[in-house]
Amino acid sequence: MISFDRLDLNLLRVFDAVMEERSVLRASQRLHLSQSAVSHALARLRENLSEEIFVRTGRGMTPTDYAFEISTPLRSALQTISSALAQASSPFQPATVSRSFVIAANDYVSAILLPRFNRVLSDIAPGVDLVIRPSTRLDLAEQIDLGRIDLAIGTFDSIPERLRSQLLLLQDEVLVMRSKHPTEAKKIGLKDMAAYPLIVVSLGGQEEGAVSGFIHERGLGRQSEMYDRPALEHAFQKAPAQPRRHITIPHFMAIPALLEDGDLMAIVPRPLAALFAKAHGLLVKELPYKILPKRLDLVWHSHNDLDPAHCWLRTQLREVARELPGTMLES
Repeated sequence: MISFDRLDLNLLRVFDAVMEERSVLRASQRLHLSQSAVSHALARLRENLSEEIFVRTGRGMTPTDYAFEISTPLRSALQTISSALAQASSPFQPATVSRSFVIAANDYVSAILLPRFNRVLSDIAPGVDLVIRPSTRLDLAEQIDLGRIDLAIGTFDSIPERLRSQLLLLQDEVLVMRSKHPTEAKKIGLKDMAAYPLIVVSLGGQEEGAVSGFIHERGLGRQSEMYDRPALEHAFQKAPAQPRRHITIPHFMAIPALLEDGDLMAIVPRPLAALFAKAHGLLVKELPYKILPKRLDLVWHSHNDLDPAHCWLRTQLREVARELPGTMLES
């Protein structure tokens, strides 16, 4: 049995760096150590653990099954220690801090949140920078595990125990179309939706591993179909004519340009429809079938639960979301 009292924690820092970099050279550069020091540290750790942890191959340092098994909890422990020391030595002060946050979000979330959130940052935290990464990347959960993404925003159907979540907002869906659309003066019915081609947004299908509209990776299930497809199909089960999903695109921001000419309709979240109506003069119509509100959640790693900077970030984003048009309060 391994004696933790005798284990040098610096060896775990070396292990974590090599695990992420898959290279003794890159790990040594990251840790400001010589390659020889990193190699000796790995040898000492292997001796302490009595287990092989890396195998040197032509592609670099390949982790063993044992290394994969211990890497996530060890990284979480190291990050918890680092966070605790940072909190004790340097309380988070938004007005004077200089740092960046990495947030994973799609173009819809960025469009409705970032303009308002940027104004908040300008007023109370001018030294805080944002880096937005696409939440559509297949390694989203891994990037959160590695600490490369501070916060992810989206709709998720499963969240592993190592991650935390908090409601950002509730939203439903509506139709948008150009002004002077043939249906401008009427209430939309199922026949109208069957008569005019639709635009829908999908971030990945079965070829990317999507199941029931969600892509699952490392225990995190993130939404891939950005509209309520089951509700749409259920509404038209007994209808004589079916809707035609004429254009399926991987992002929302192309929709206004696509609607400029022709009689297409698009299904979008209500907060985005409010933005499109204001910025592009699009019409907003209620769907002719029932839509249950969906959650848009904040997701982060548990090691950041009590980190003052992360707590501040989550609080500010929730405050901004409360002011958005087209959102709902949780019942």
